[in-house]
Amino acid sequence: MTRAFLFPGQGSQAVGMGKALAEAFAPAREVFEEVDEALNQKLSRLMWEGPESELTLTENAQPAIMAASLAIVAVLRKEAGLDFARHARVVAGHSLGEYTALAAVGAFALGDAARLLKARGQAMQQAVPVGEGGMSALLGAEIEQAEALAKECAAASGGVCVVANDNAPGQVVISGSKAAIDKAPEIAKAKGIKRAMALNVSAPFHSPLMQPAAEKMREALARVTIRPPATPIIANVTAAEVSEPETIRRLLVEQITARVRWRESVLALRALGVDMTVEAGGAKVLTAMVKRIDKDLQTIALDTPADVEAFAKTL
Repeated sequence: MTRAFLFPGQGSQAVGMGKALAEAFAPAREVFEEVDEALNQKLSRLMWEGPESELTLTENAQPAIMAASLAIVAVLRKEAGLDFARHARVVAGHSLGEYTALAAVGAFALGDAARLLKARGQAMQQAVPVGEGGMSALLGAEIEQAEALAKECAAASGGVCVVANDNAPGQVVISGSKAAIDKAPEIAKAKGIKRAMALNVSAPFHSPLMQPAAEKMREALARVTIRPPATPIIANVTAAEVSEPETIRRLLVEQITARVRWRESVLALRALGVDMTVEAGGAKVLTAMVKRIDKDLQTIALDTPADVEAFAKTL
């Protein structure tokens, strides 16, 4: 069985996340404690007790999602001898999940990954004043239709509009100026796209409007040691394998303003000999996408202590 481990992005946060794992496994508790210490914040309490409005803030959601995923990895390491070099062909993460993937395979120290994601969340939040940007999911749109729609929205509004997430067939997200995003529903209708649905996000992620955040992340990443990963990672920006630390650093900066090429990343797995994906945390969001992209890939999603225990027996 040749595996790829996948790590989720923003949107999979929920009050109570990781609590059952912490109660069941000491290695999971240690991850949450280390993240709390690195951030000088009781993030674990916020994850387990809420309020949801605070957990959903980008600067909290990003390190929280990472901590929940890495708690699963820590348990598998300690209880089942998980070794990415032996047990996985590649890893990949969706947007912030790329940082989680890199921490999982030893490119980042856990504390550094937590601090980077806190800084990333703050930088992305501050890059564009609230209300000036937005994102919209195009339901039933193929990538070519989405690209044409984005171009038209930008031209019609004089603003910025790009494809931000190529998630799966029929599931593409655009991002940009609010005026451009507001044009999406009528243009979508004219193009035969089922629906353009505005997303409840605080900023136009993965668009050129995020350039101020990219500059802040360039500075933050310059201060952090990146080691060669135990297993290569498929980068969001290129949908190709990377394992050289300085290339990883550069791509993480580019990732802030660039498209998340998730559909292409999953298609790349087959050529690498992968026949199973394992999603660590994330309430099966990536697993659902994988099934839409390549029905022949076997999928496993790990969220509960029972999921983790059952998978541990297969390693």
